[in-house]
Amino acid sequence: MPTPPITELSDRAREIFRLVVEGYLATGTPVGSKTLAGPGGLKLSSASIRSVLADLESFGLLAAPHTSAGRLPTEAGLRLFVDGIMQVAEPTAEERFAIESRLAAPGPIEAALEATSTLLSNLTSSAGVVMVPRREPRLMHLQLVPLGPGRALAVLVGEDGAVENRIVEFPDALPPGALEEASNYITAHLAGRTLSEAARAMRADIATGKSALDAASRDLVERGLAVWSQDAMARPVLIVRGQANLLDETALSDLERVRSLLDDLENKQSVSDLLDLAREAESTRIFIGSENRLFALSGSSVIASPYRDRDGRVVGVVGVIGPTRLNYARVVPMVDFTAQSLGKLIG
Repeated sequence: MPTPPITELSDRAREIFRLVVEGYLATGTPVGSKTLAGPGGLKLSSASIRSVLADLESFGLLAAPHTSAGRLPTEAGLRLFVDGIMQVAEPTAEERFAIESRLAAPGPIEAALEATSTLLSNLTSSAGVVMVPRREPRLMHLQLVPLGPGRALAVLVGEDGAVENRIVEFPDALPPGALEEASNYITAHLAGRTLSEAARAMRADIATGKSALDAASRDLVERGLAVWSQDAMARPVLIVRGQANLLDETALSDLERVRSLLDDLENKQSVSDLLDLAREAESTRIFIGSENRLFALSGSSVIASPYRDRDGRVVGVVGVIGPTRLNYARVVPMVDFTAQSLGKLIG
């Protein structure tokens, strides 16, 4: 039977459904009619509640793990709850401060992204994931330091303050001052550009005769830029932290599910492919259980939101991965706020 829209449920059925889902998300255990009819609960008899629960089960919204047990939401039920009933709770002042203060810490962007993944993991008791922007750093300074015959250390300083070193190899016979000339050329004429932009500008200068570099220095400039251009393409694009949070008190009763989830997380390319589905979203995307093939066997949920640069371009995705009984009302706005904060950092 197709899942009915929330508007087709009676007020009584909608309220009972909401209470079952919220109870399950809070405790991780099925919710029975006695609990719903208990003190402070619904002013209905257990028999009336059981009748509604049976209807909701026939609609495919609830399931009973055992004959005498209460009900828990199916994946279709969770989707209906998330889309039609859930009332999100904005991040607390303490959570917003924790996110903003950590992102404000000095250091390279990769360190901030790693810290963001760890922080989200801690705040949500799930695995935090951040897709690193596929972007090259903008140059501020590049120095070629001789190391010996045929080798130099290329020290690159980016506009974001990041400092990286790479070994550059070149022919042994270099004229005096070639390393210094190449370093000065890059810093004076190519600063403020990305590595690929710098390489294109340099080649354009040489082609039009605007460059006064000799052949040896031109070769050094190309080698110095190429080492980072190649490296940028090989950088890891996904940071995952907090896998241990997935080993909660319910893990012992479902070790196969947890093992499957941890195996999925090891396949970072597949996780990246999944998060790519959130890149074009206007806001936070929620993937529940088998809605995504990657986590179908482990029955896990993914909450992910894209973050943008100053020009509004999507440069990455941030999110959490955890069991389907995530506290969606709390985690969704937290992921969204983190994405907005990352966007301000990226600029």
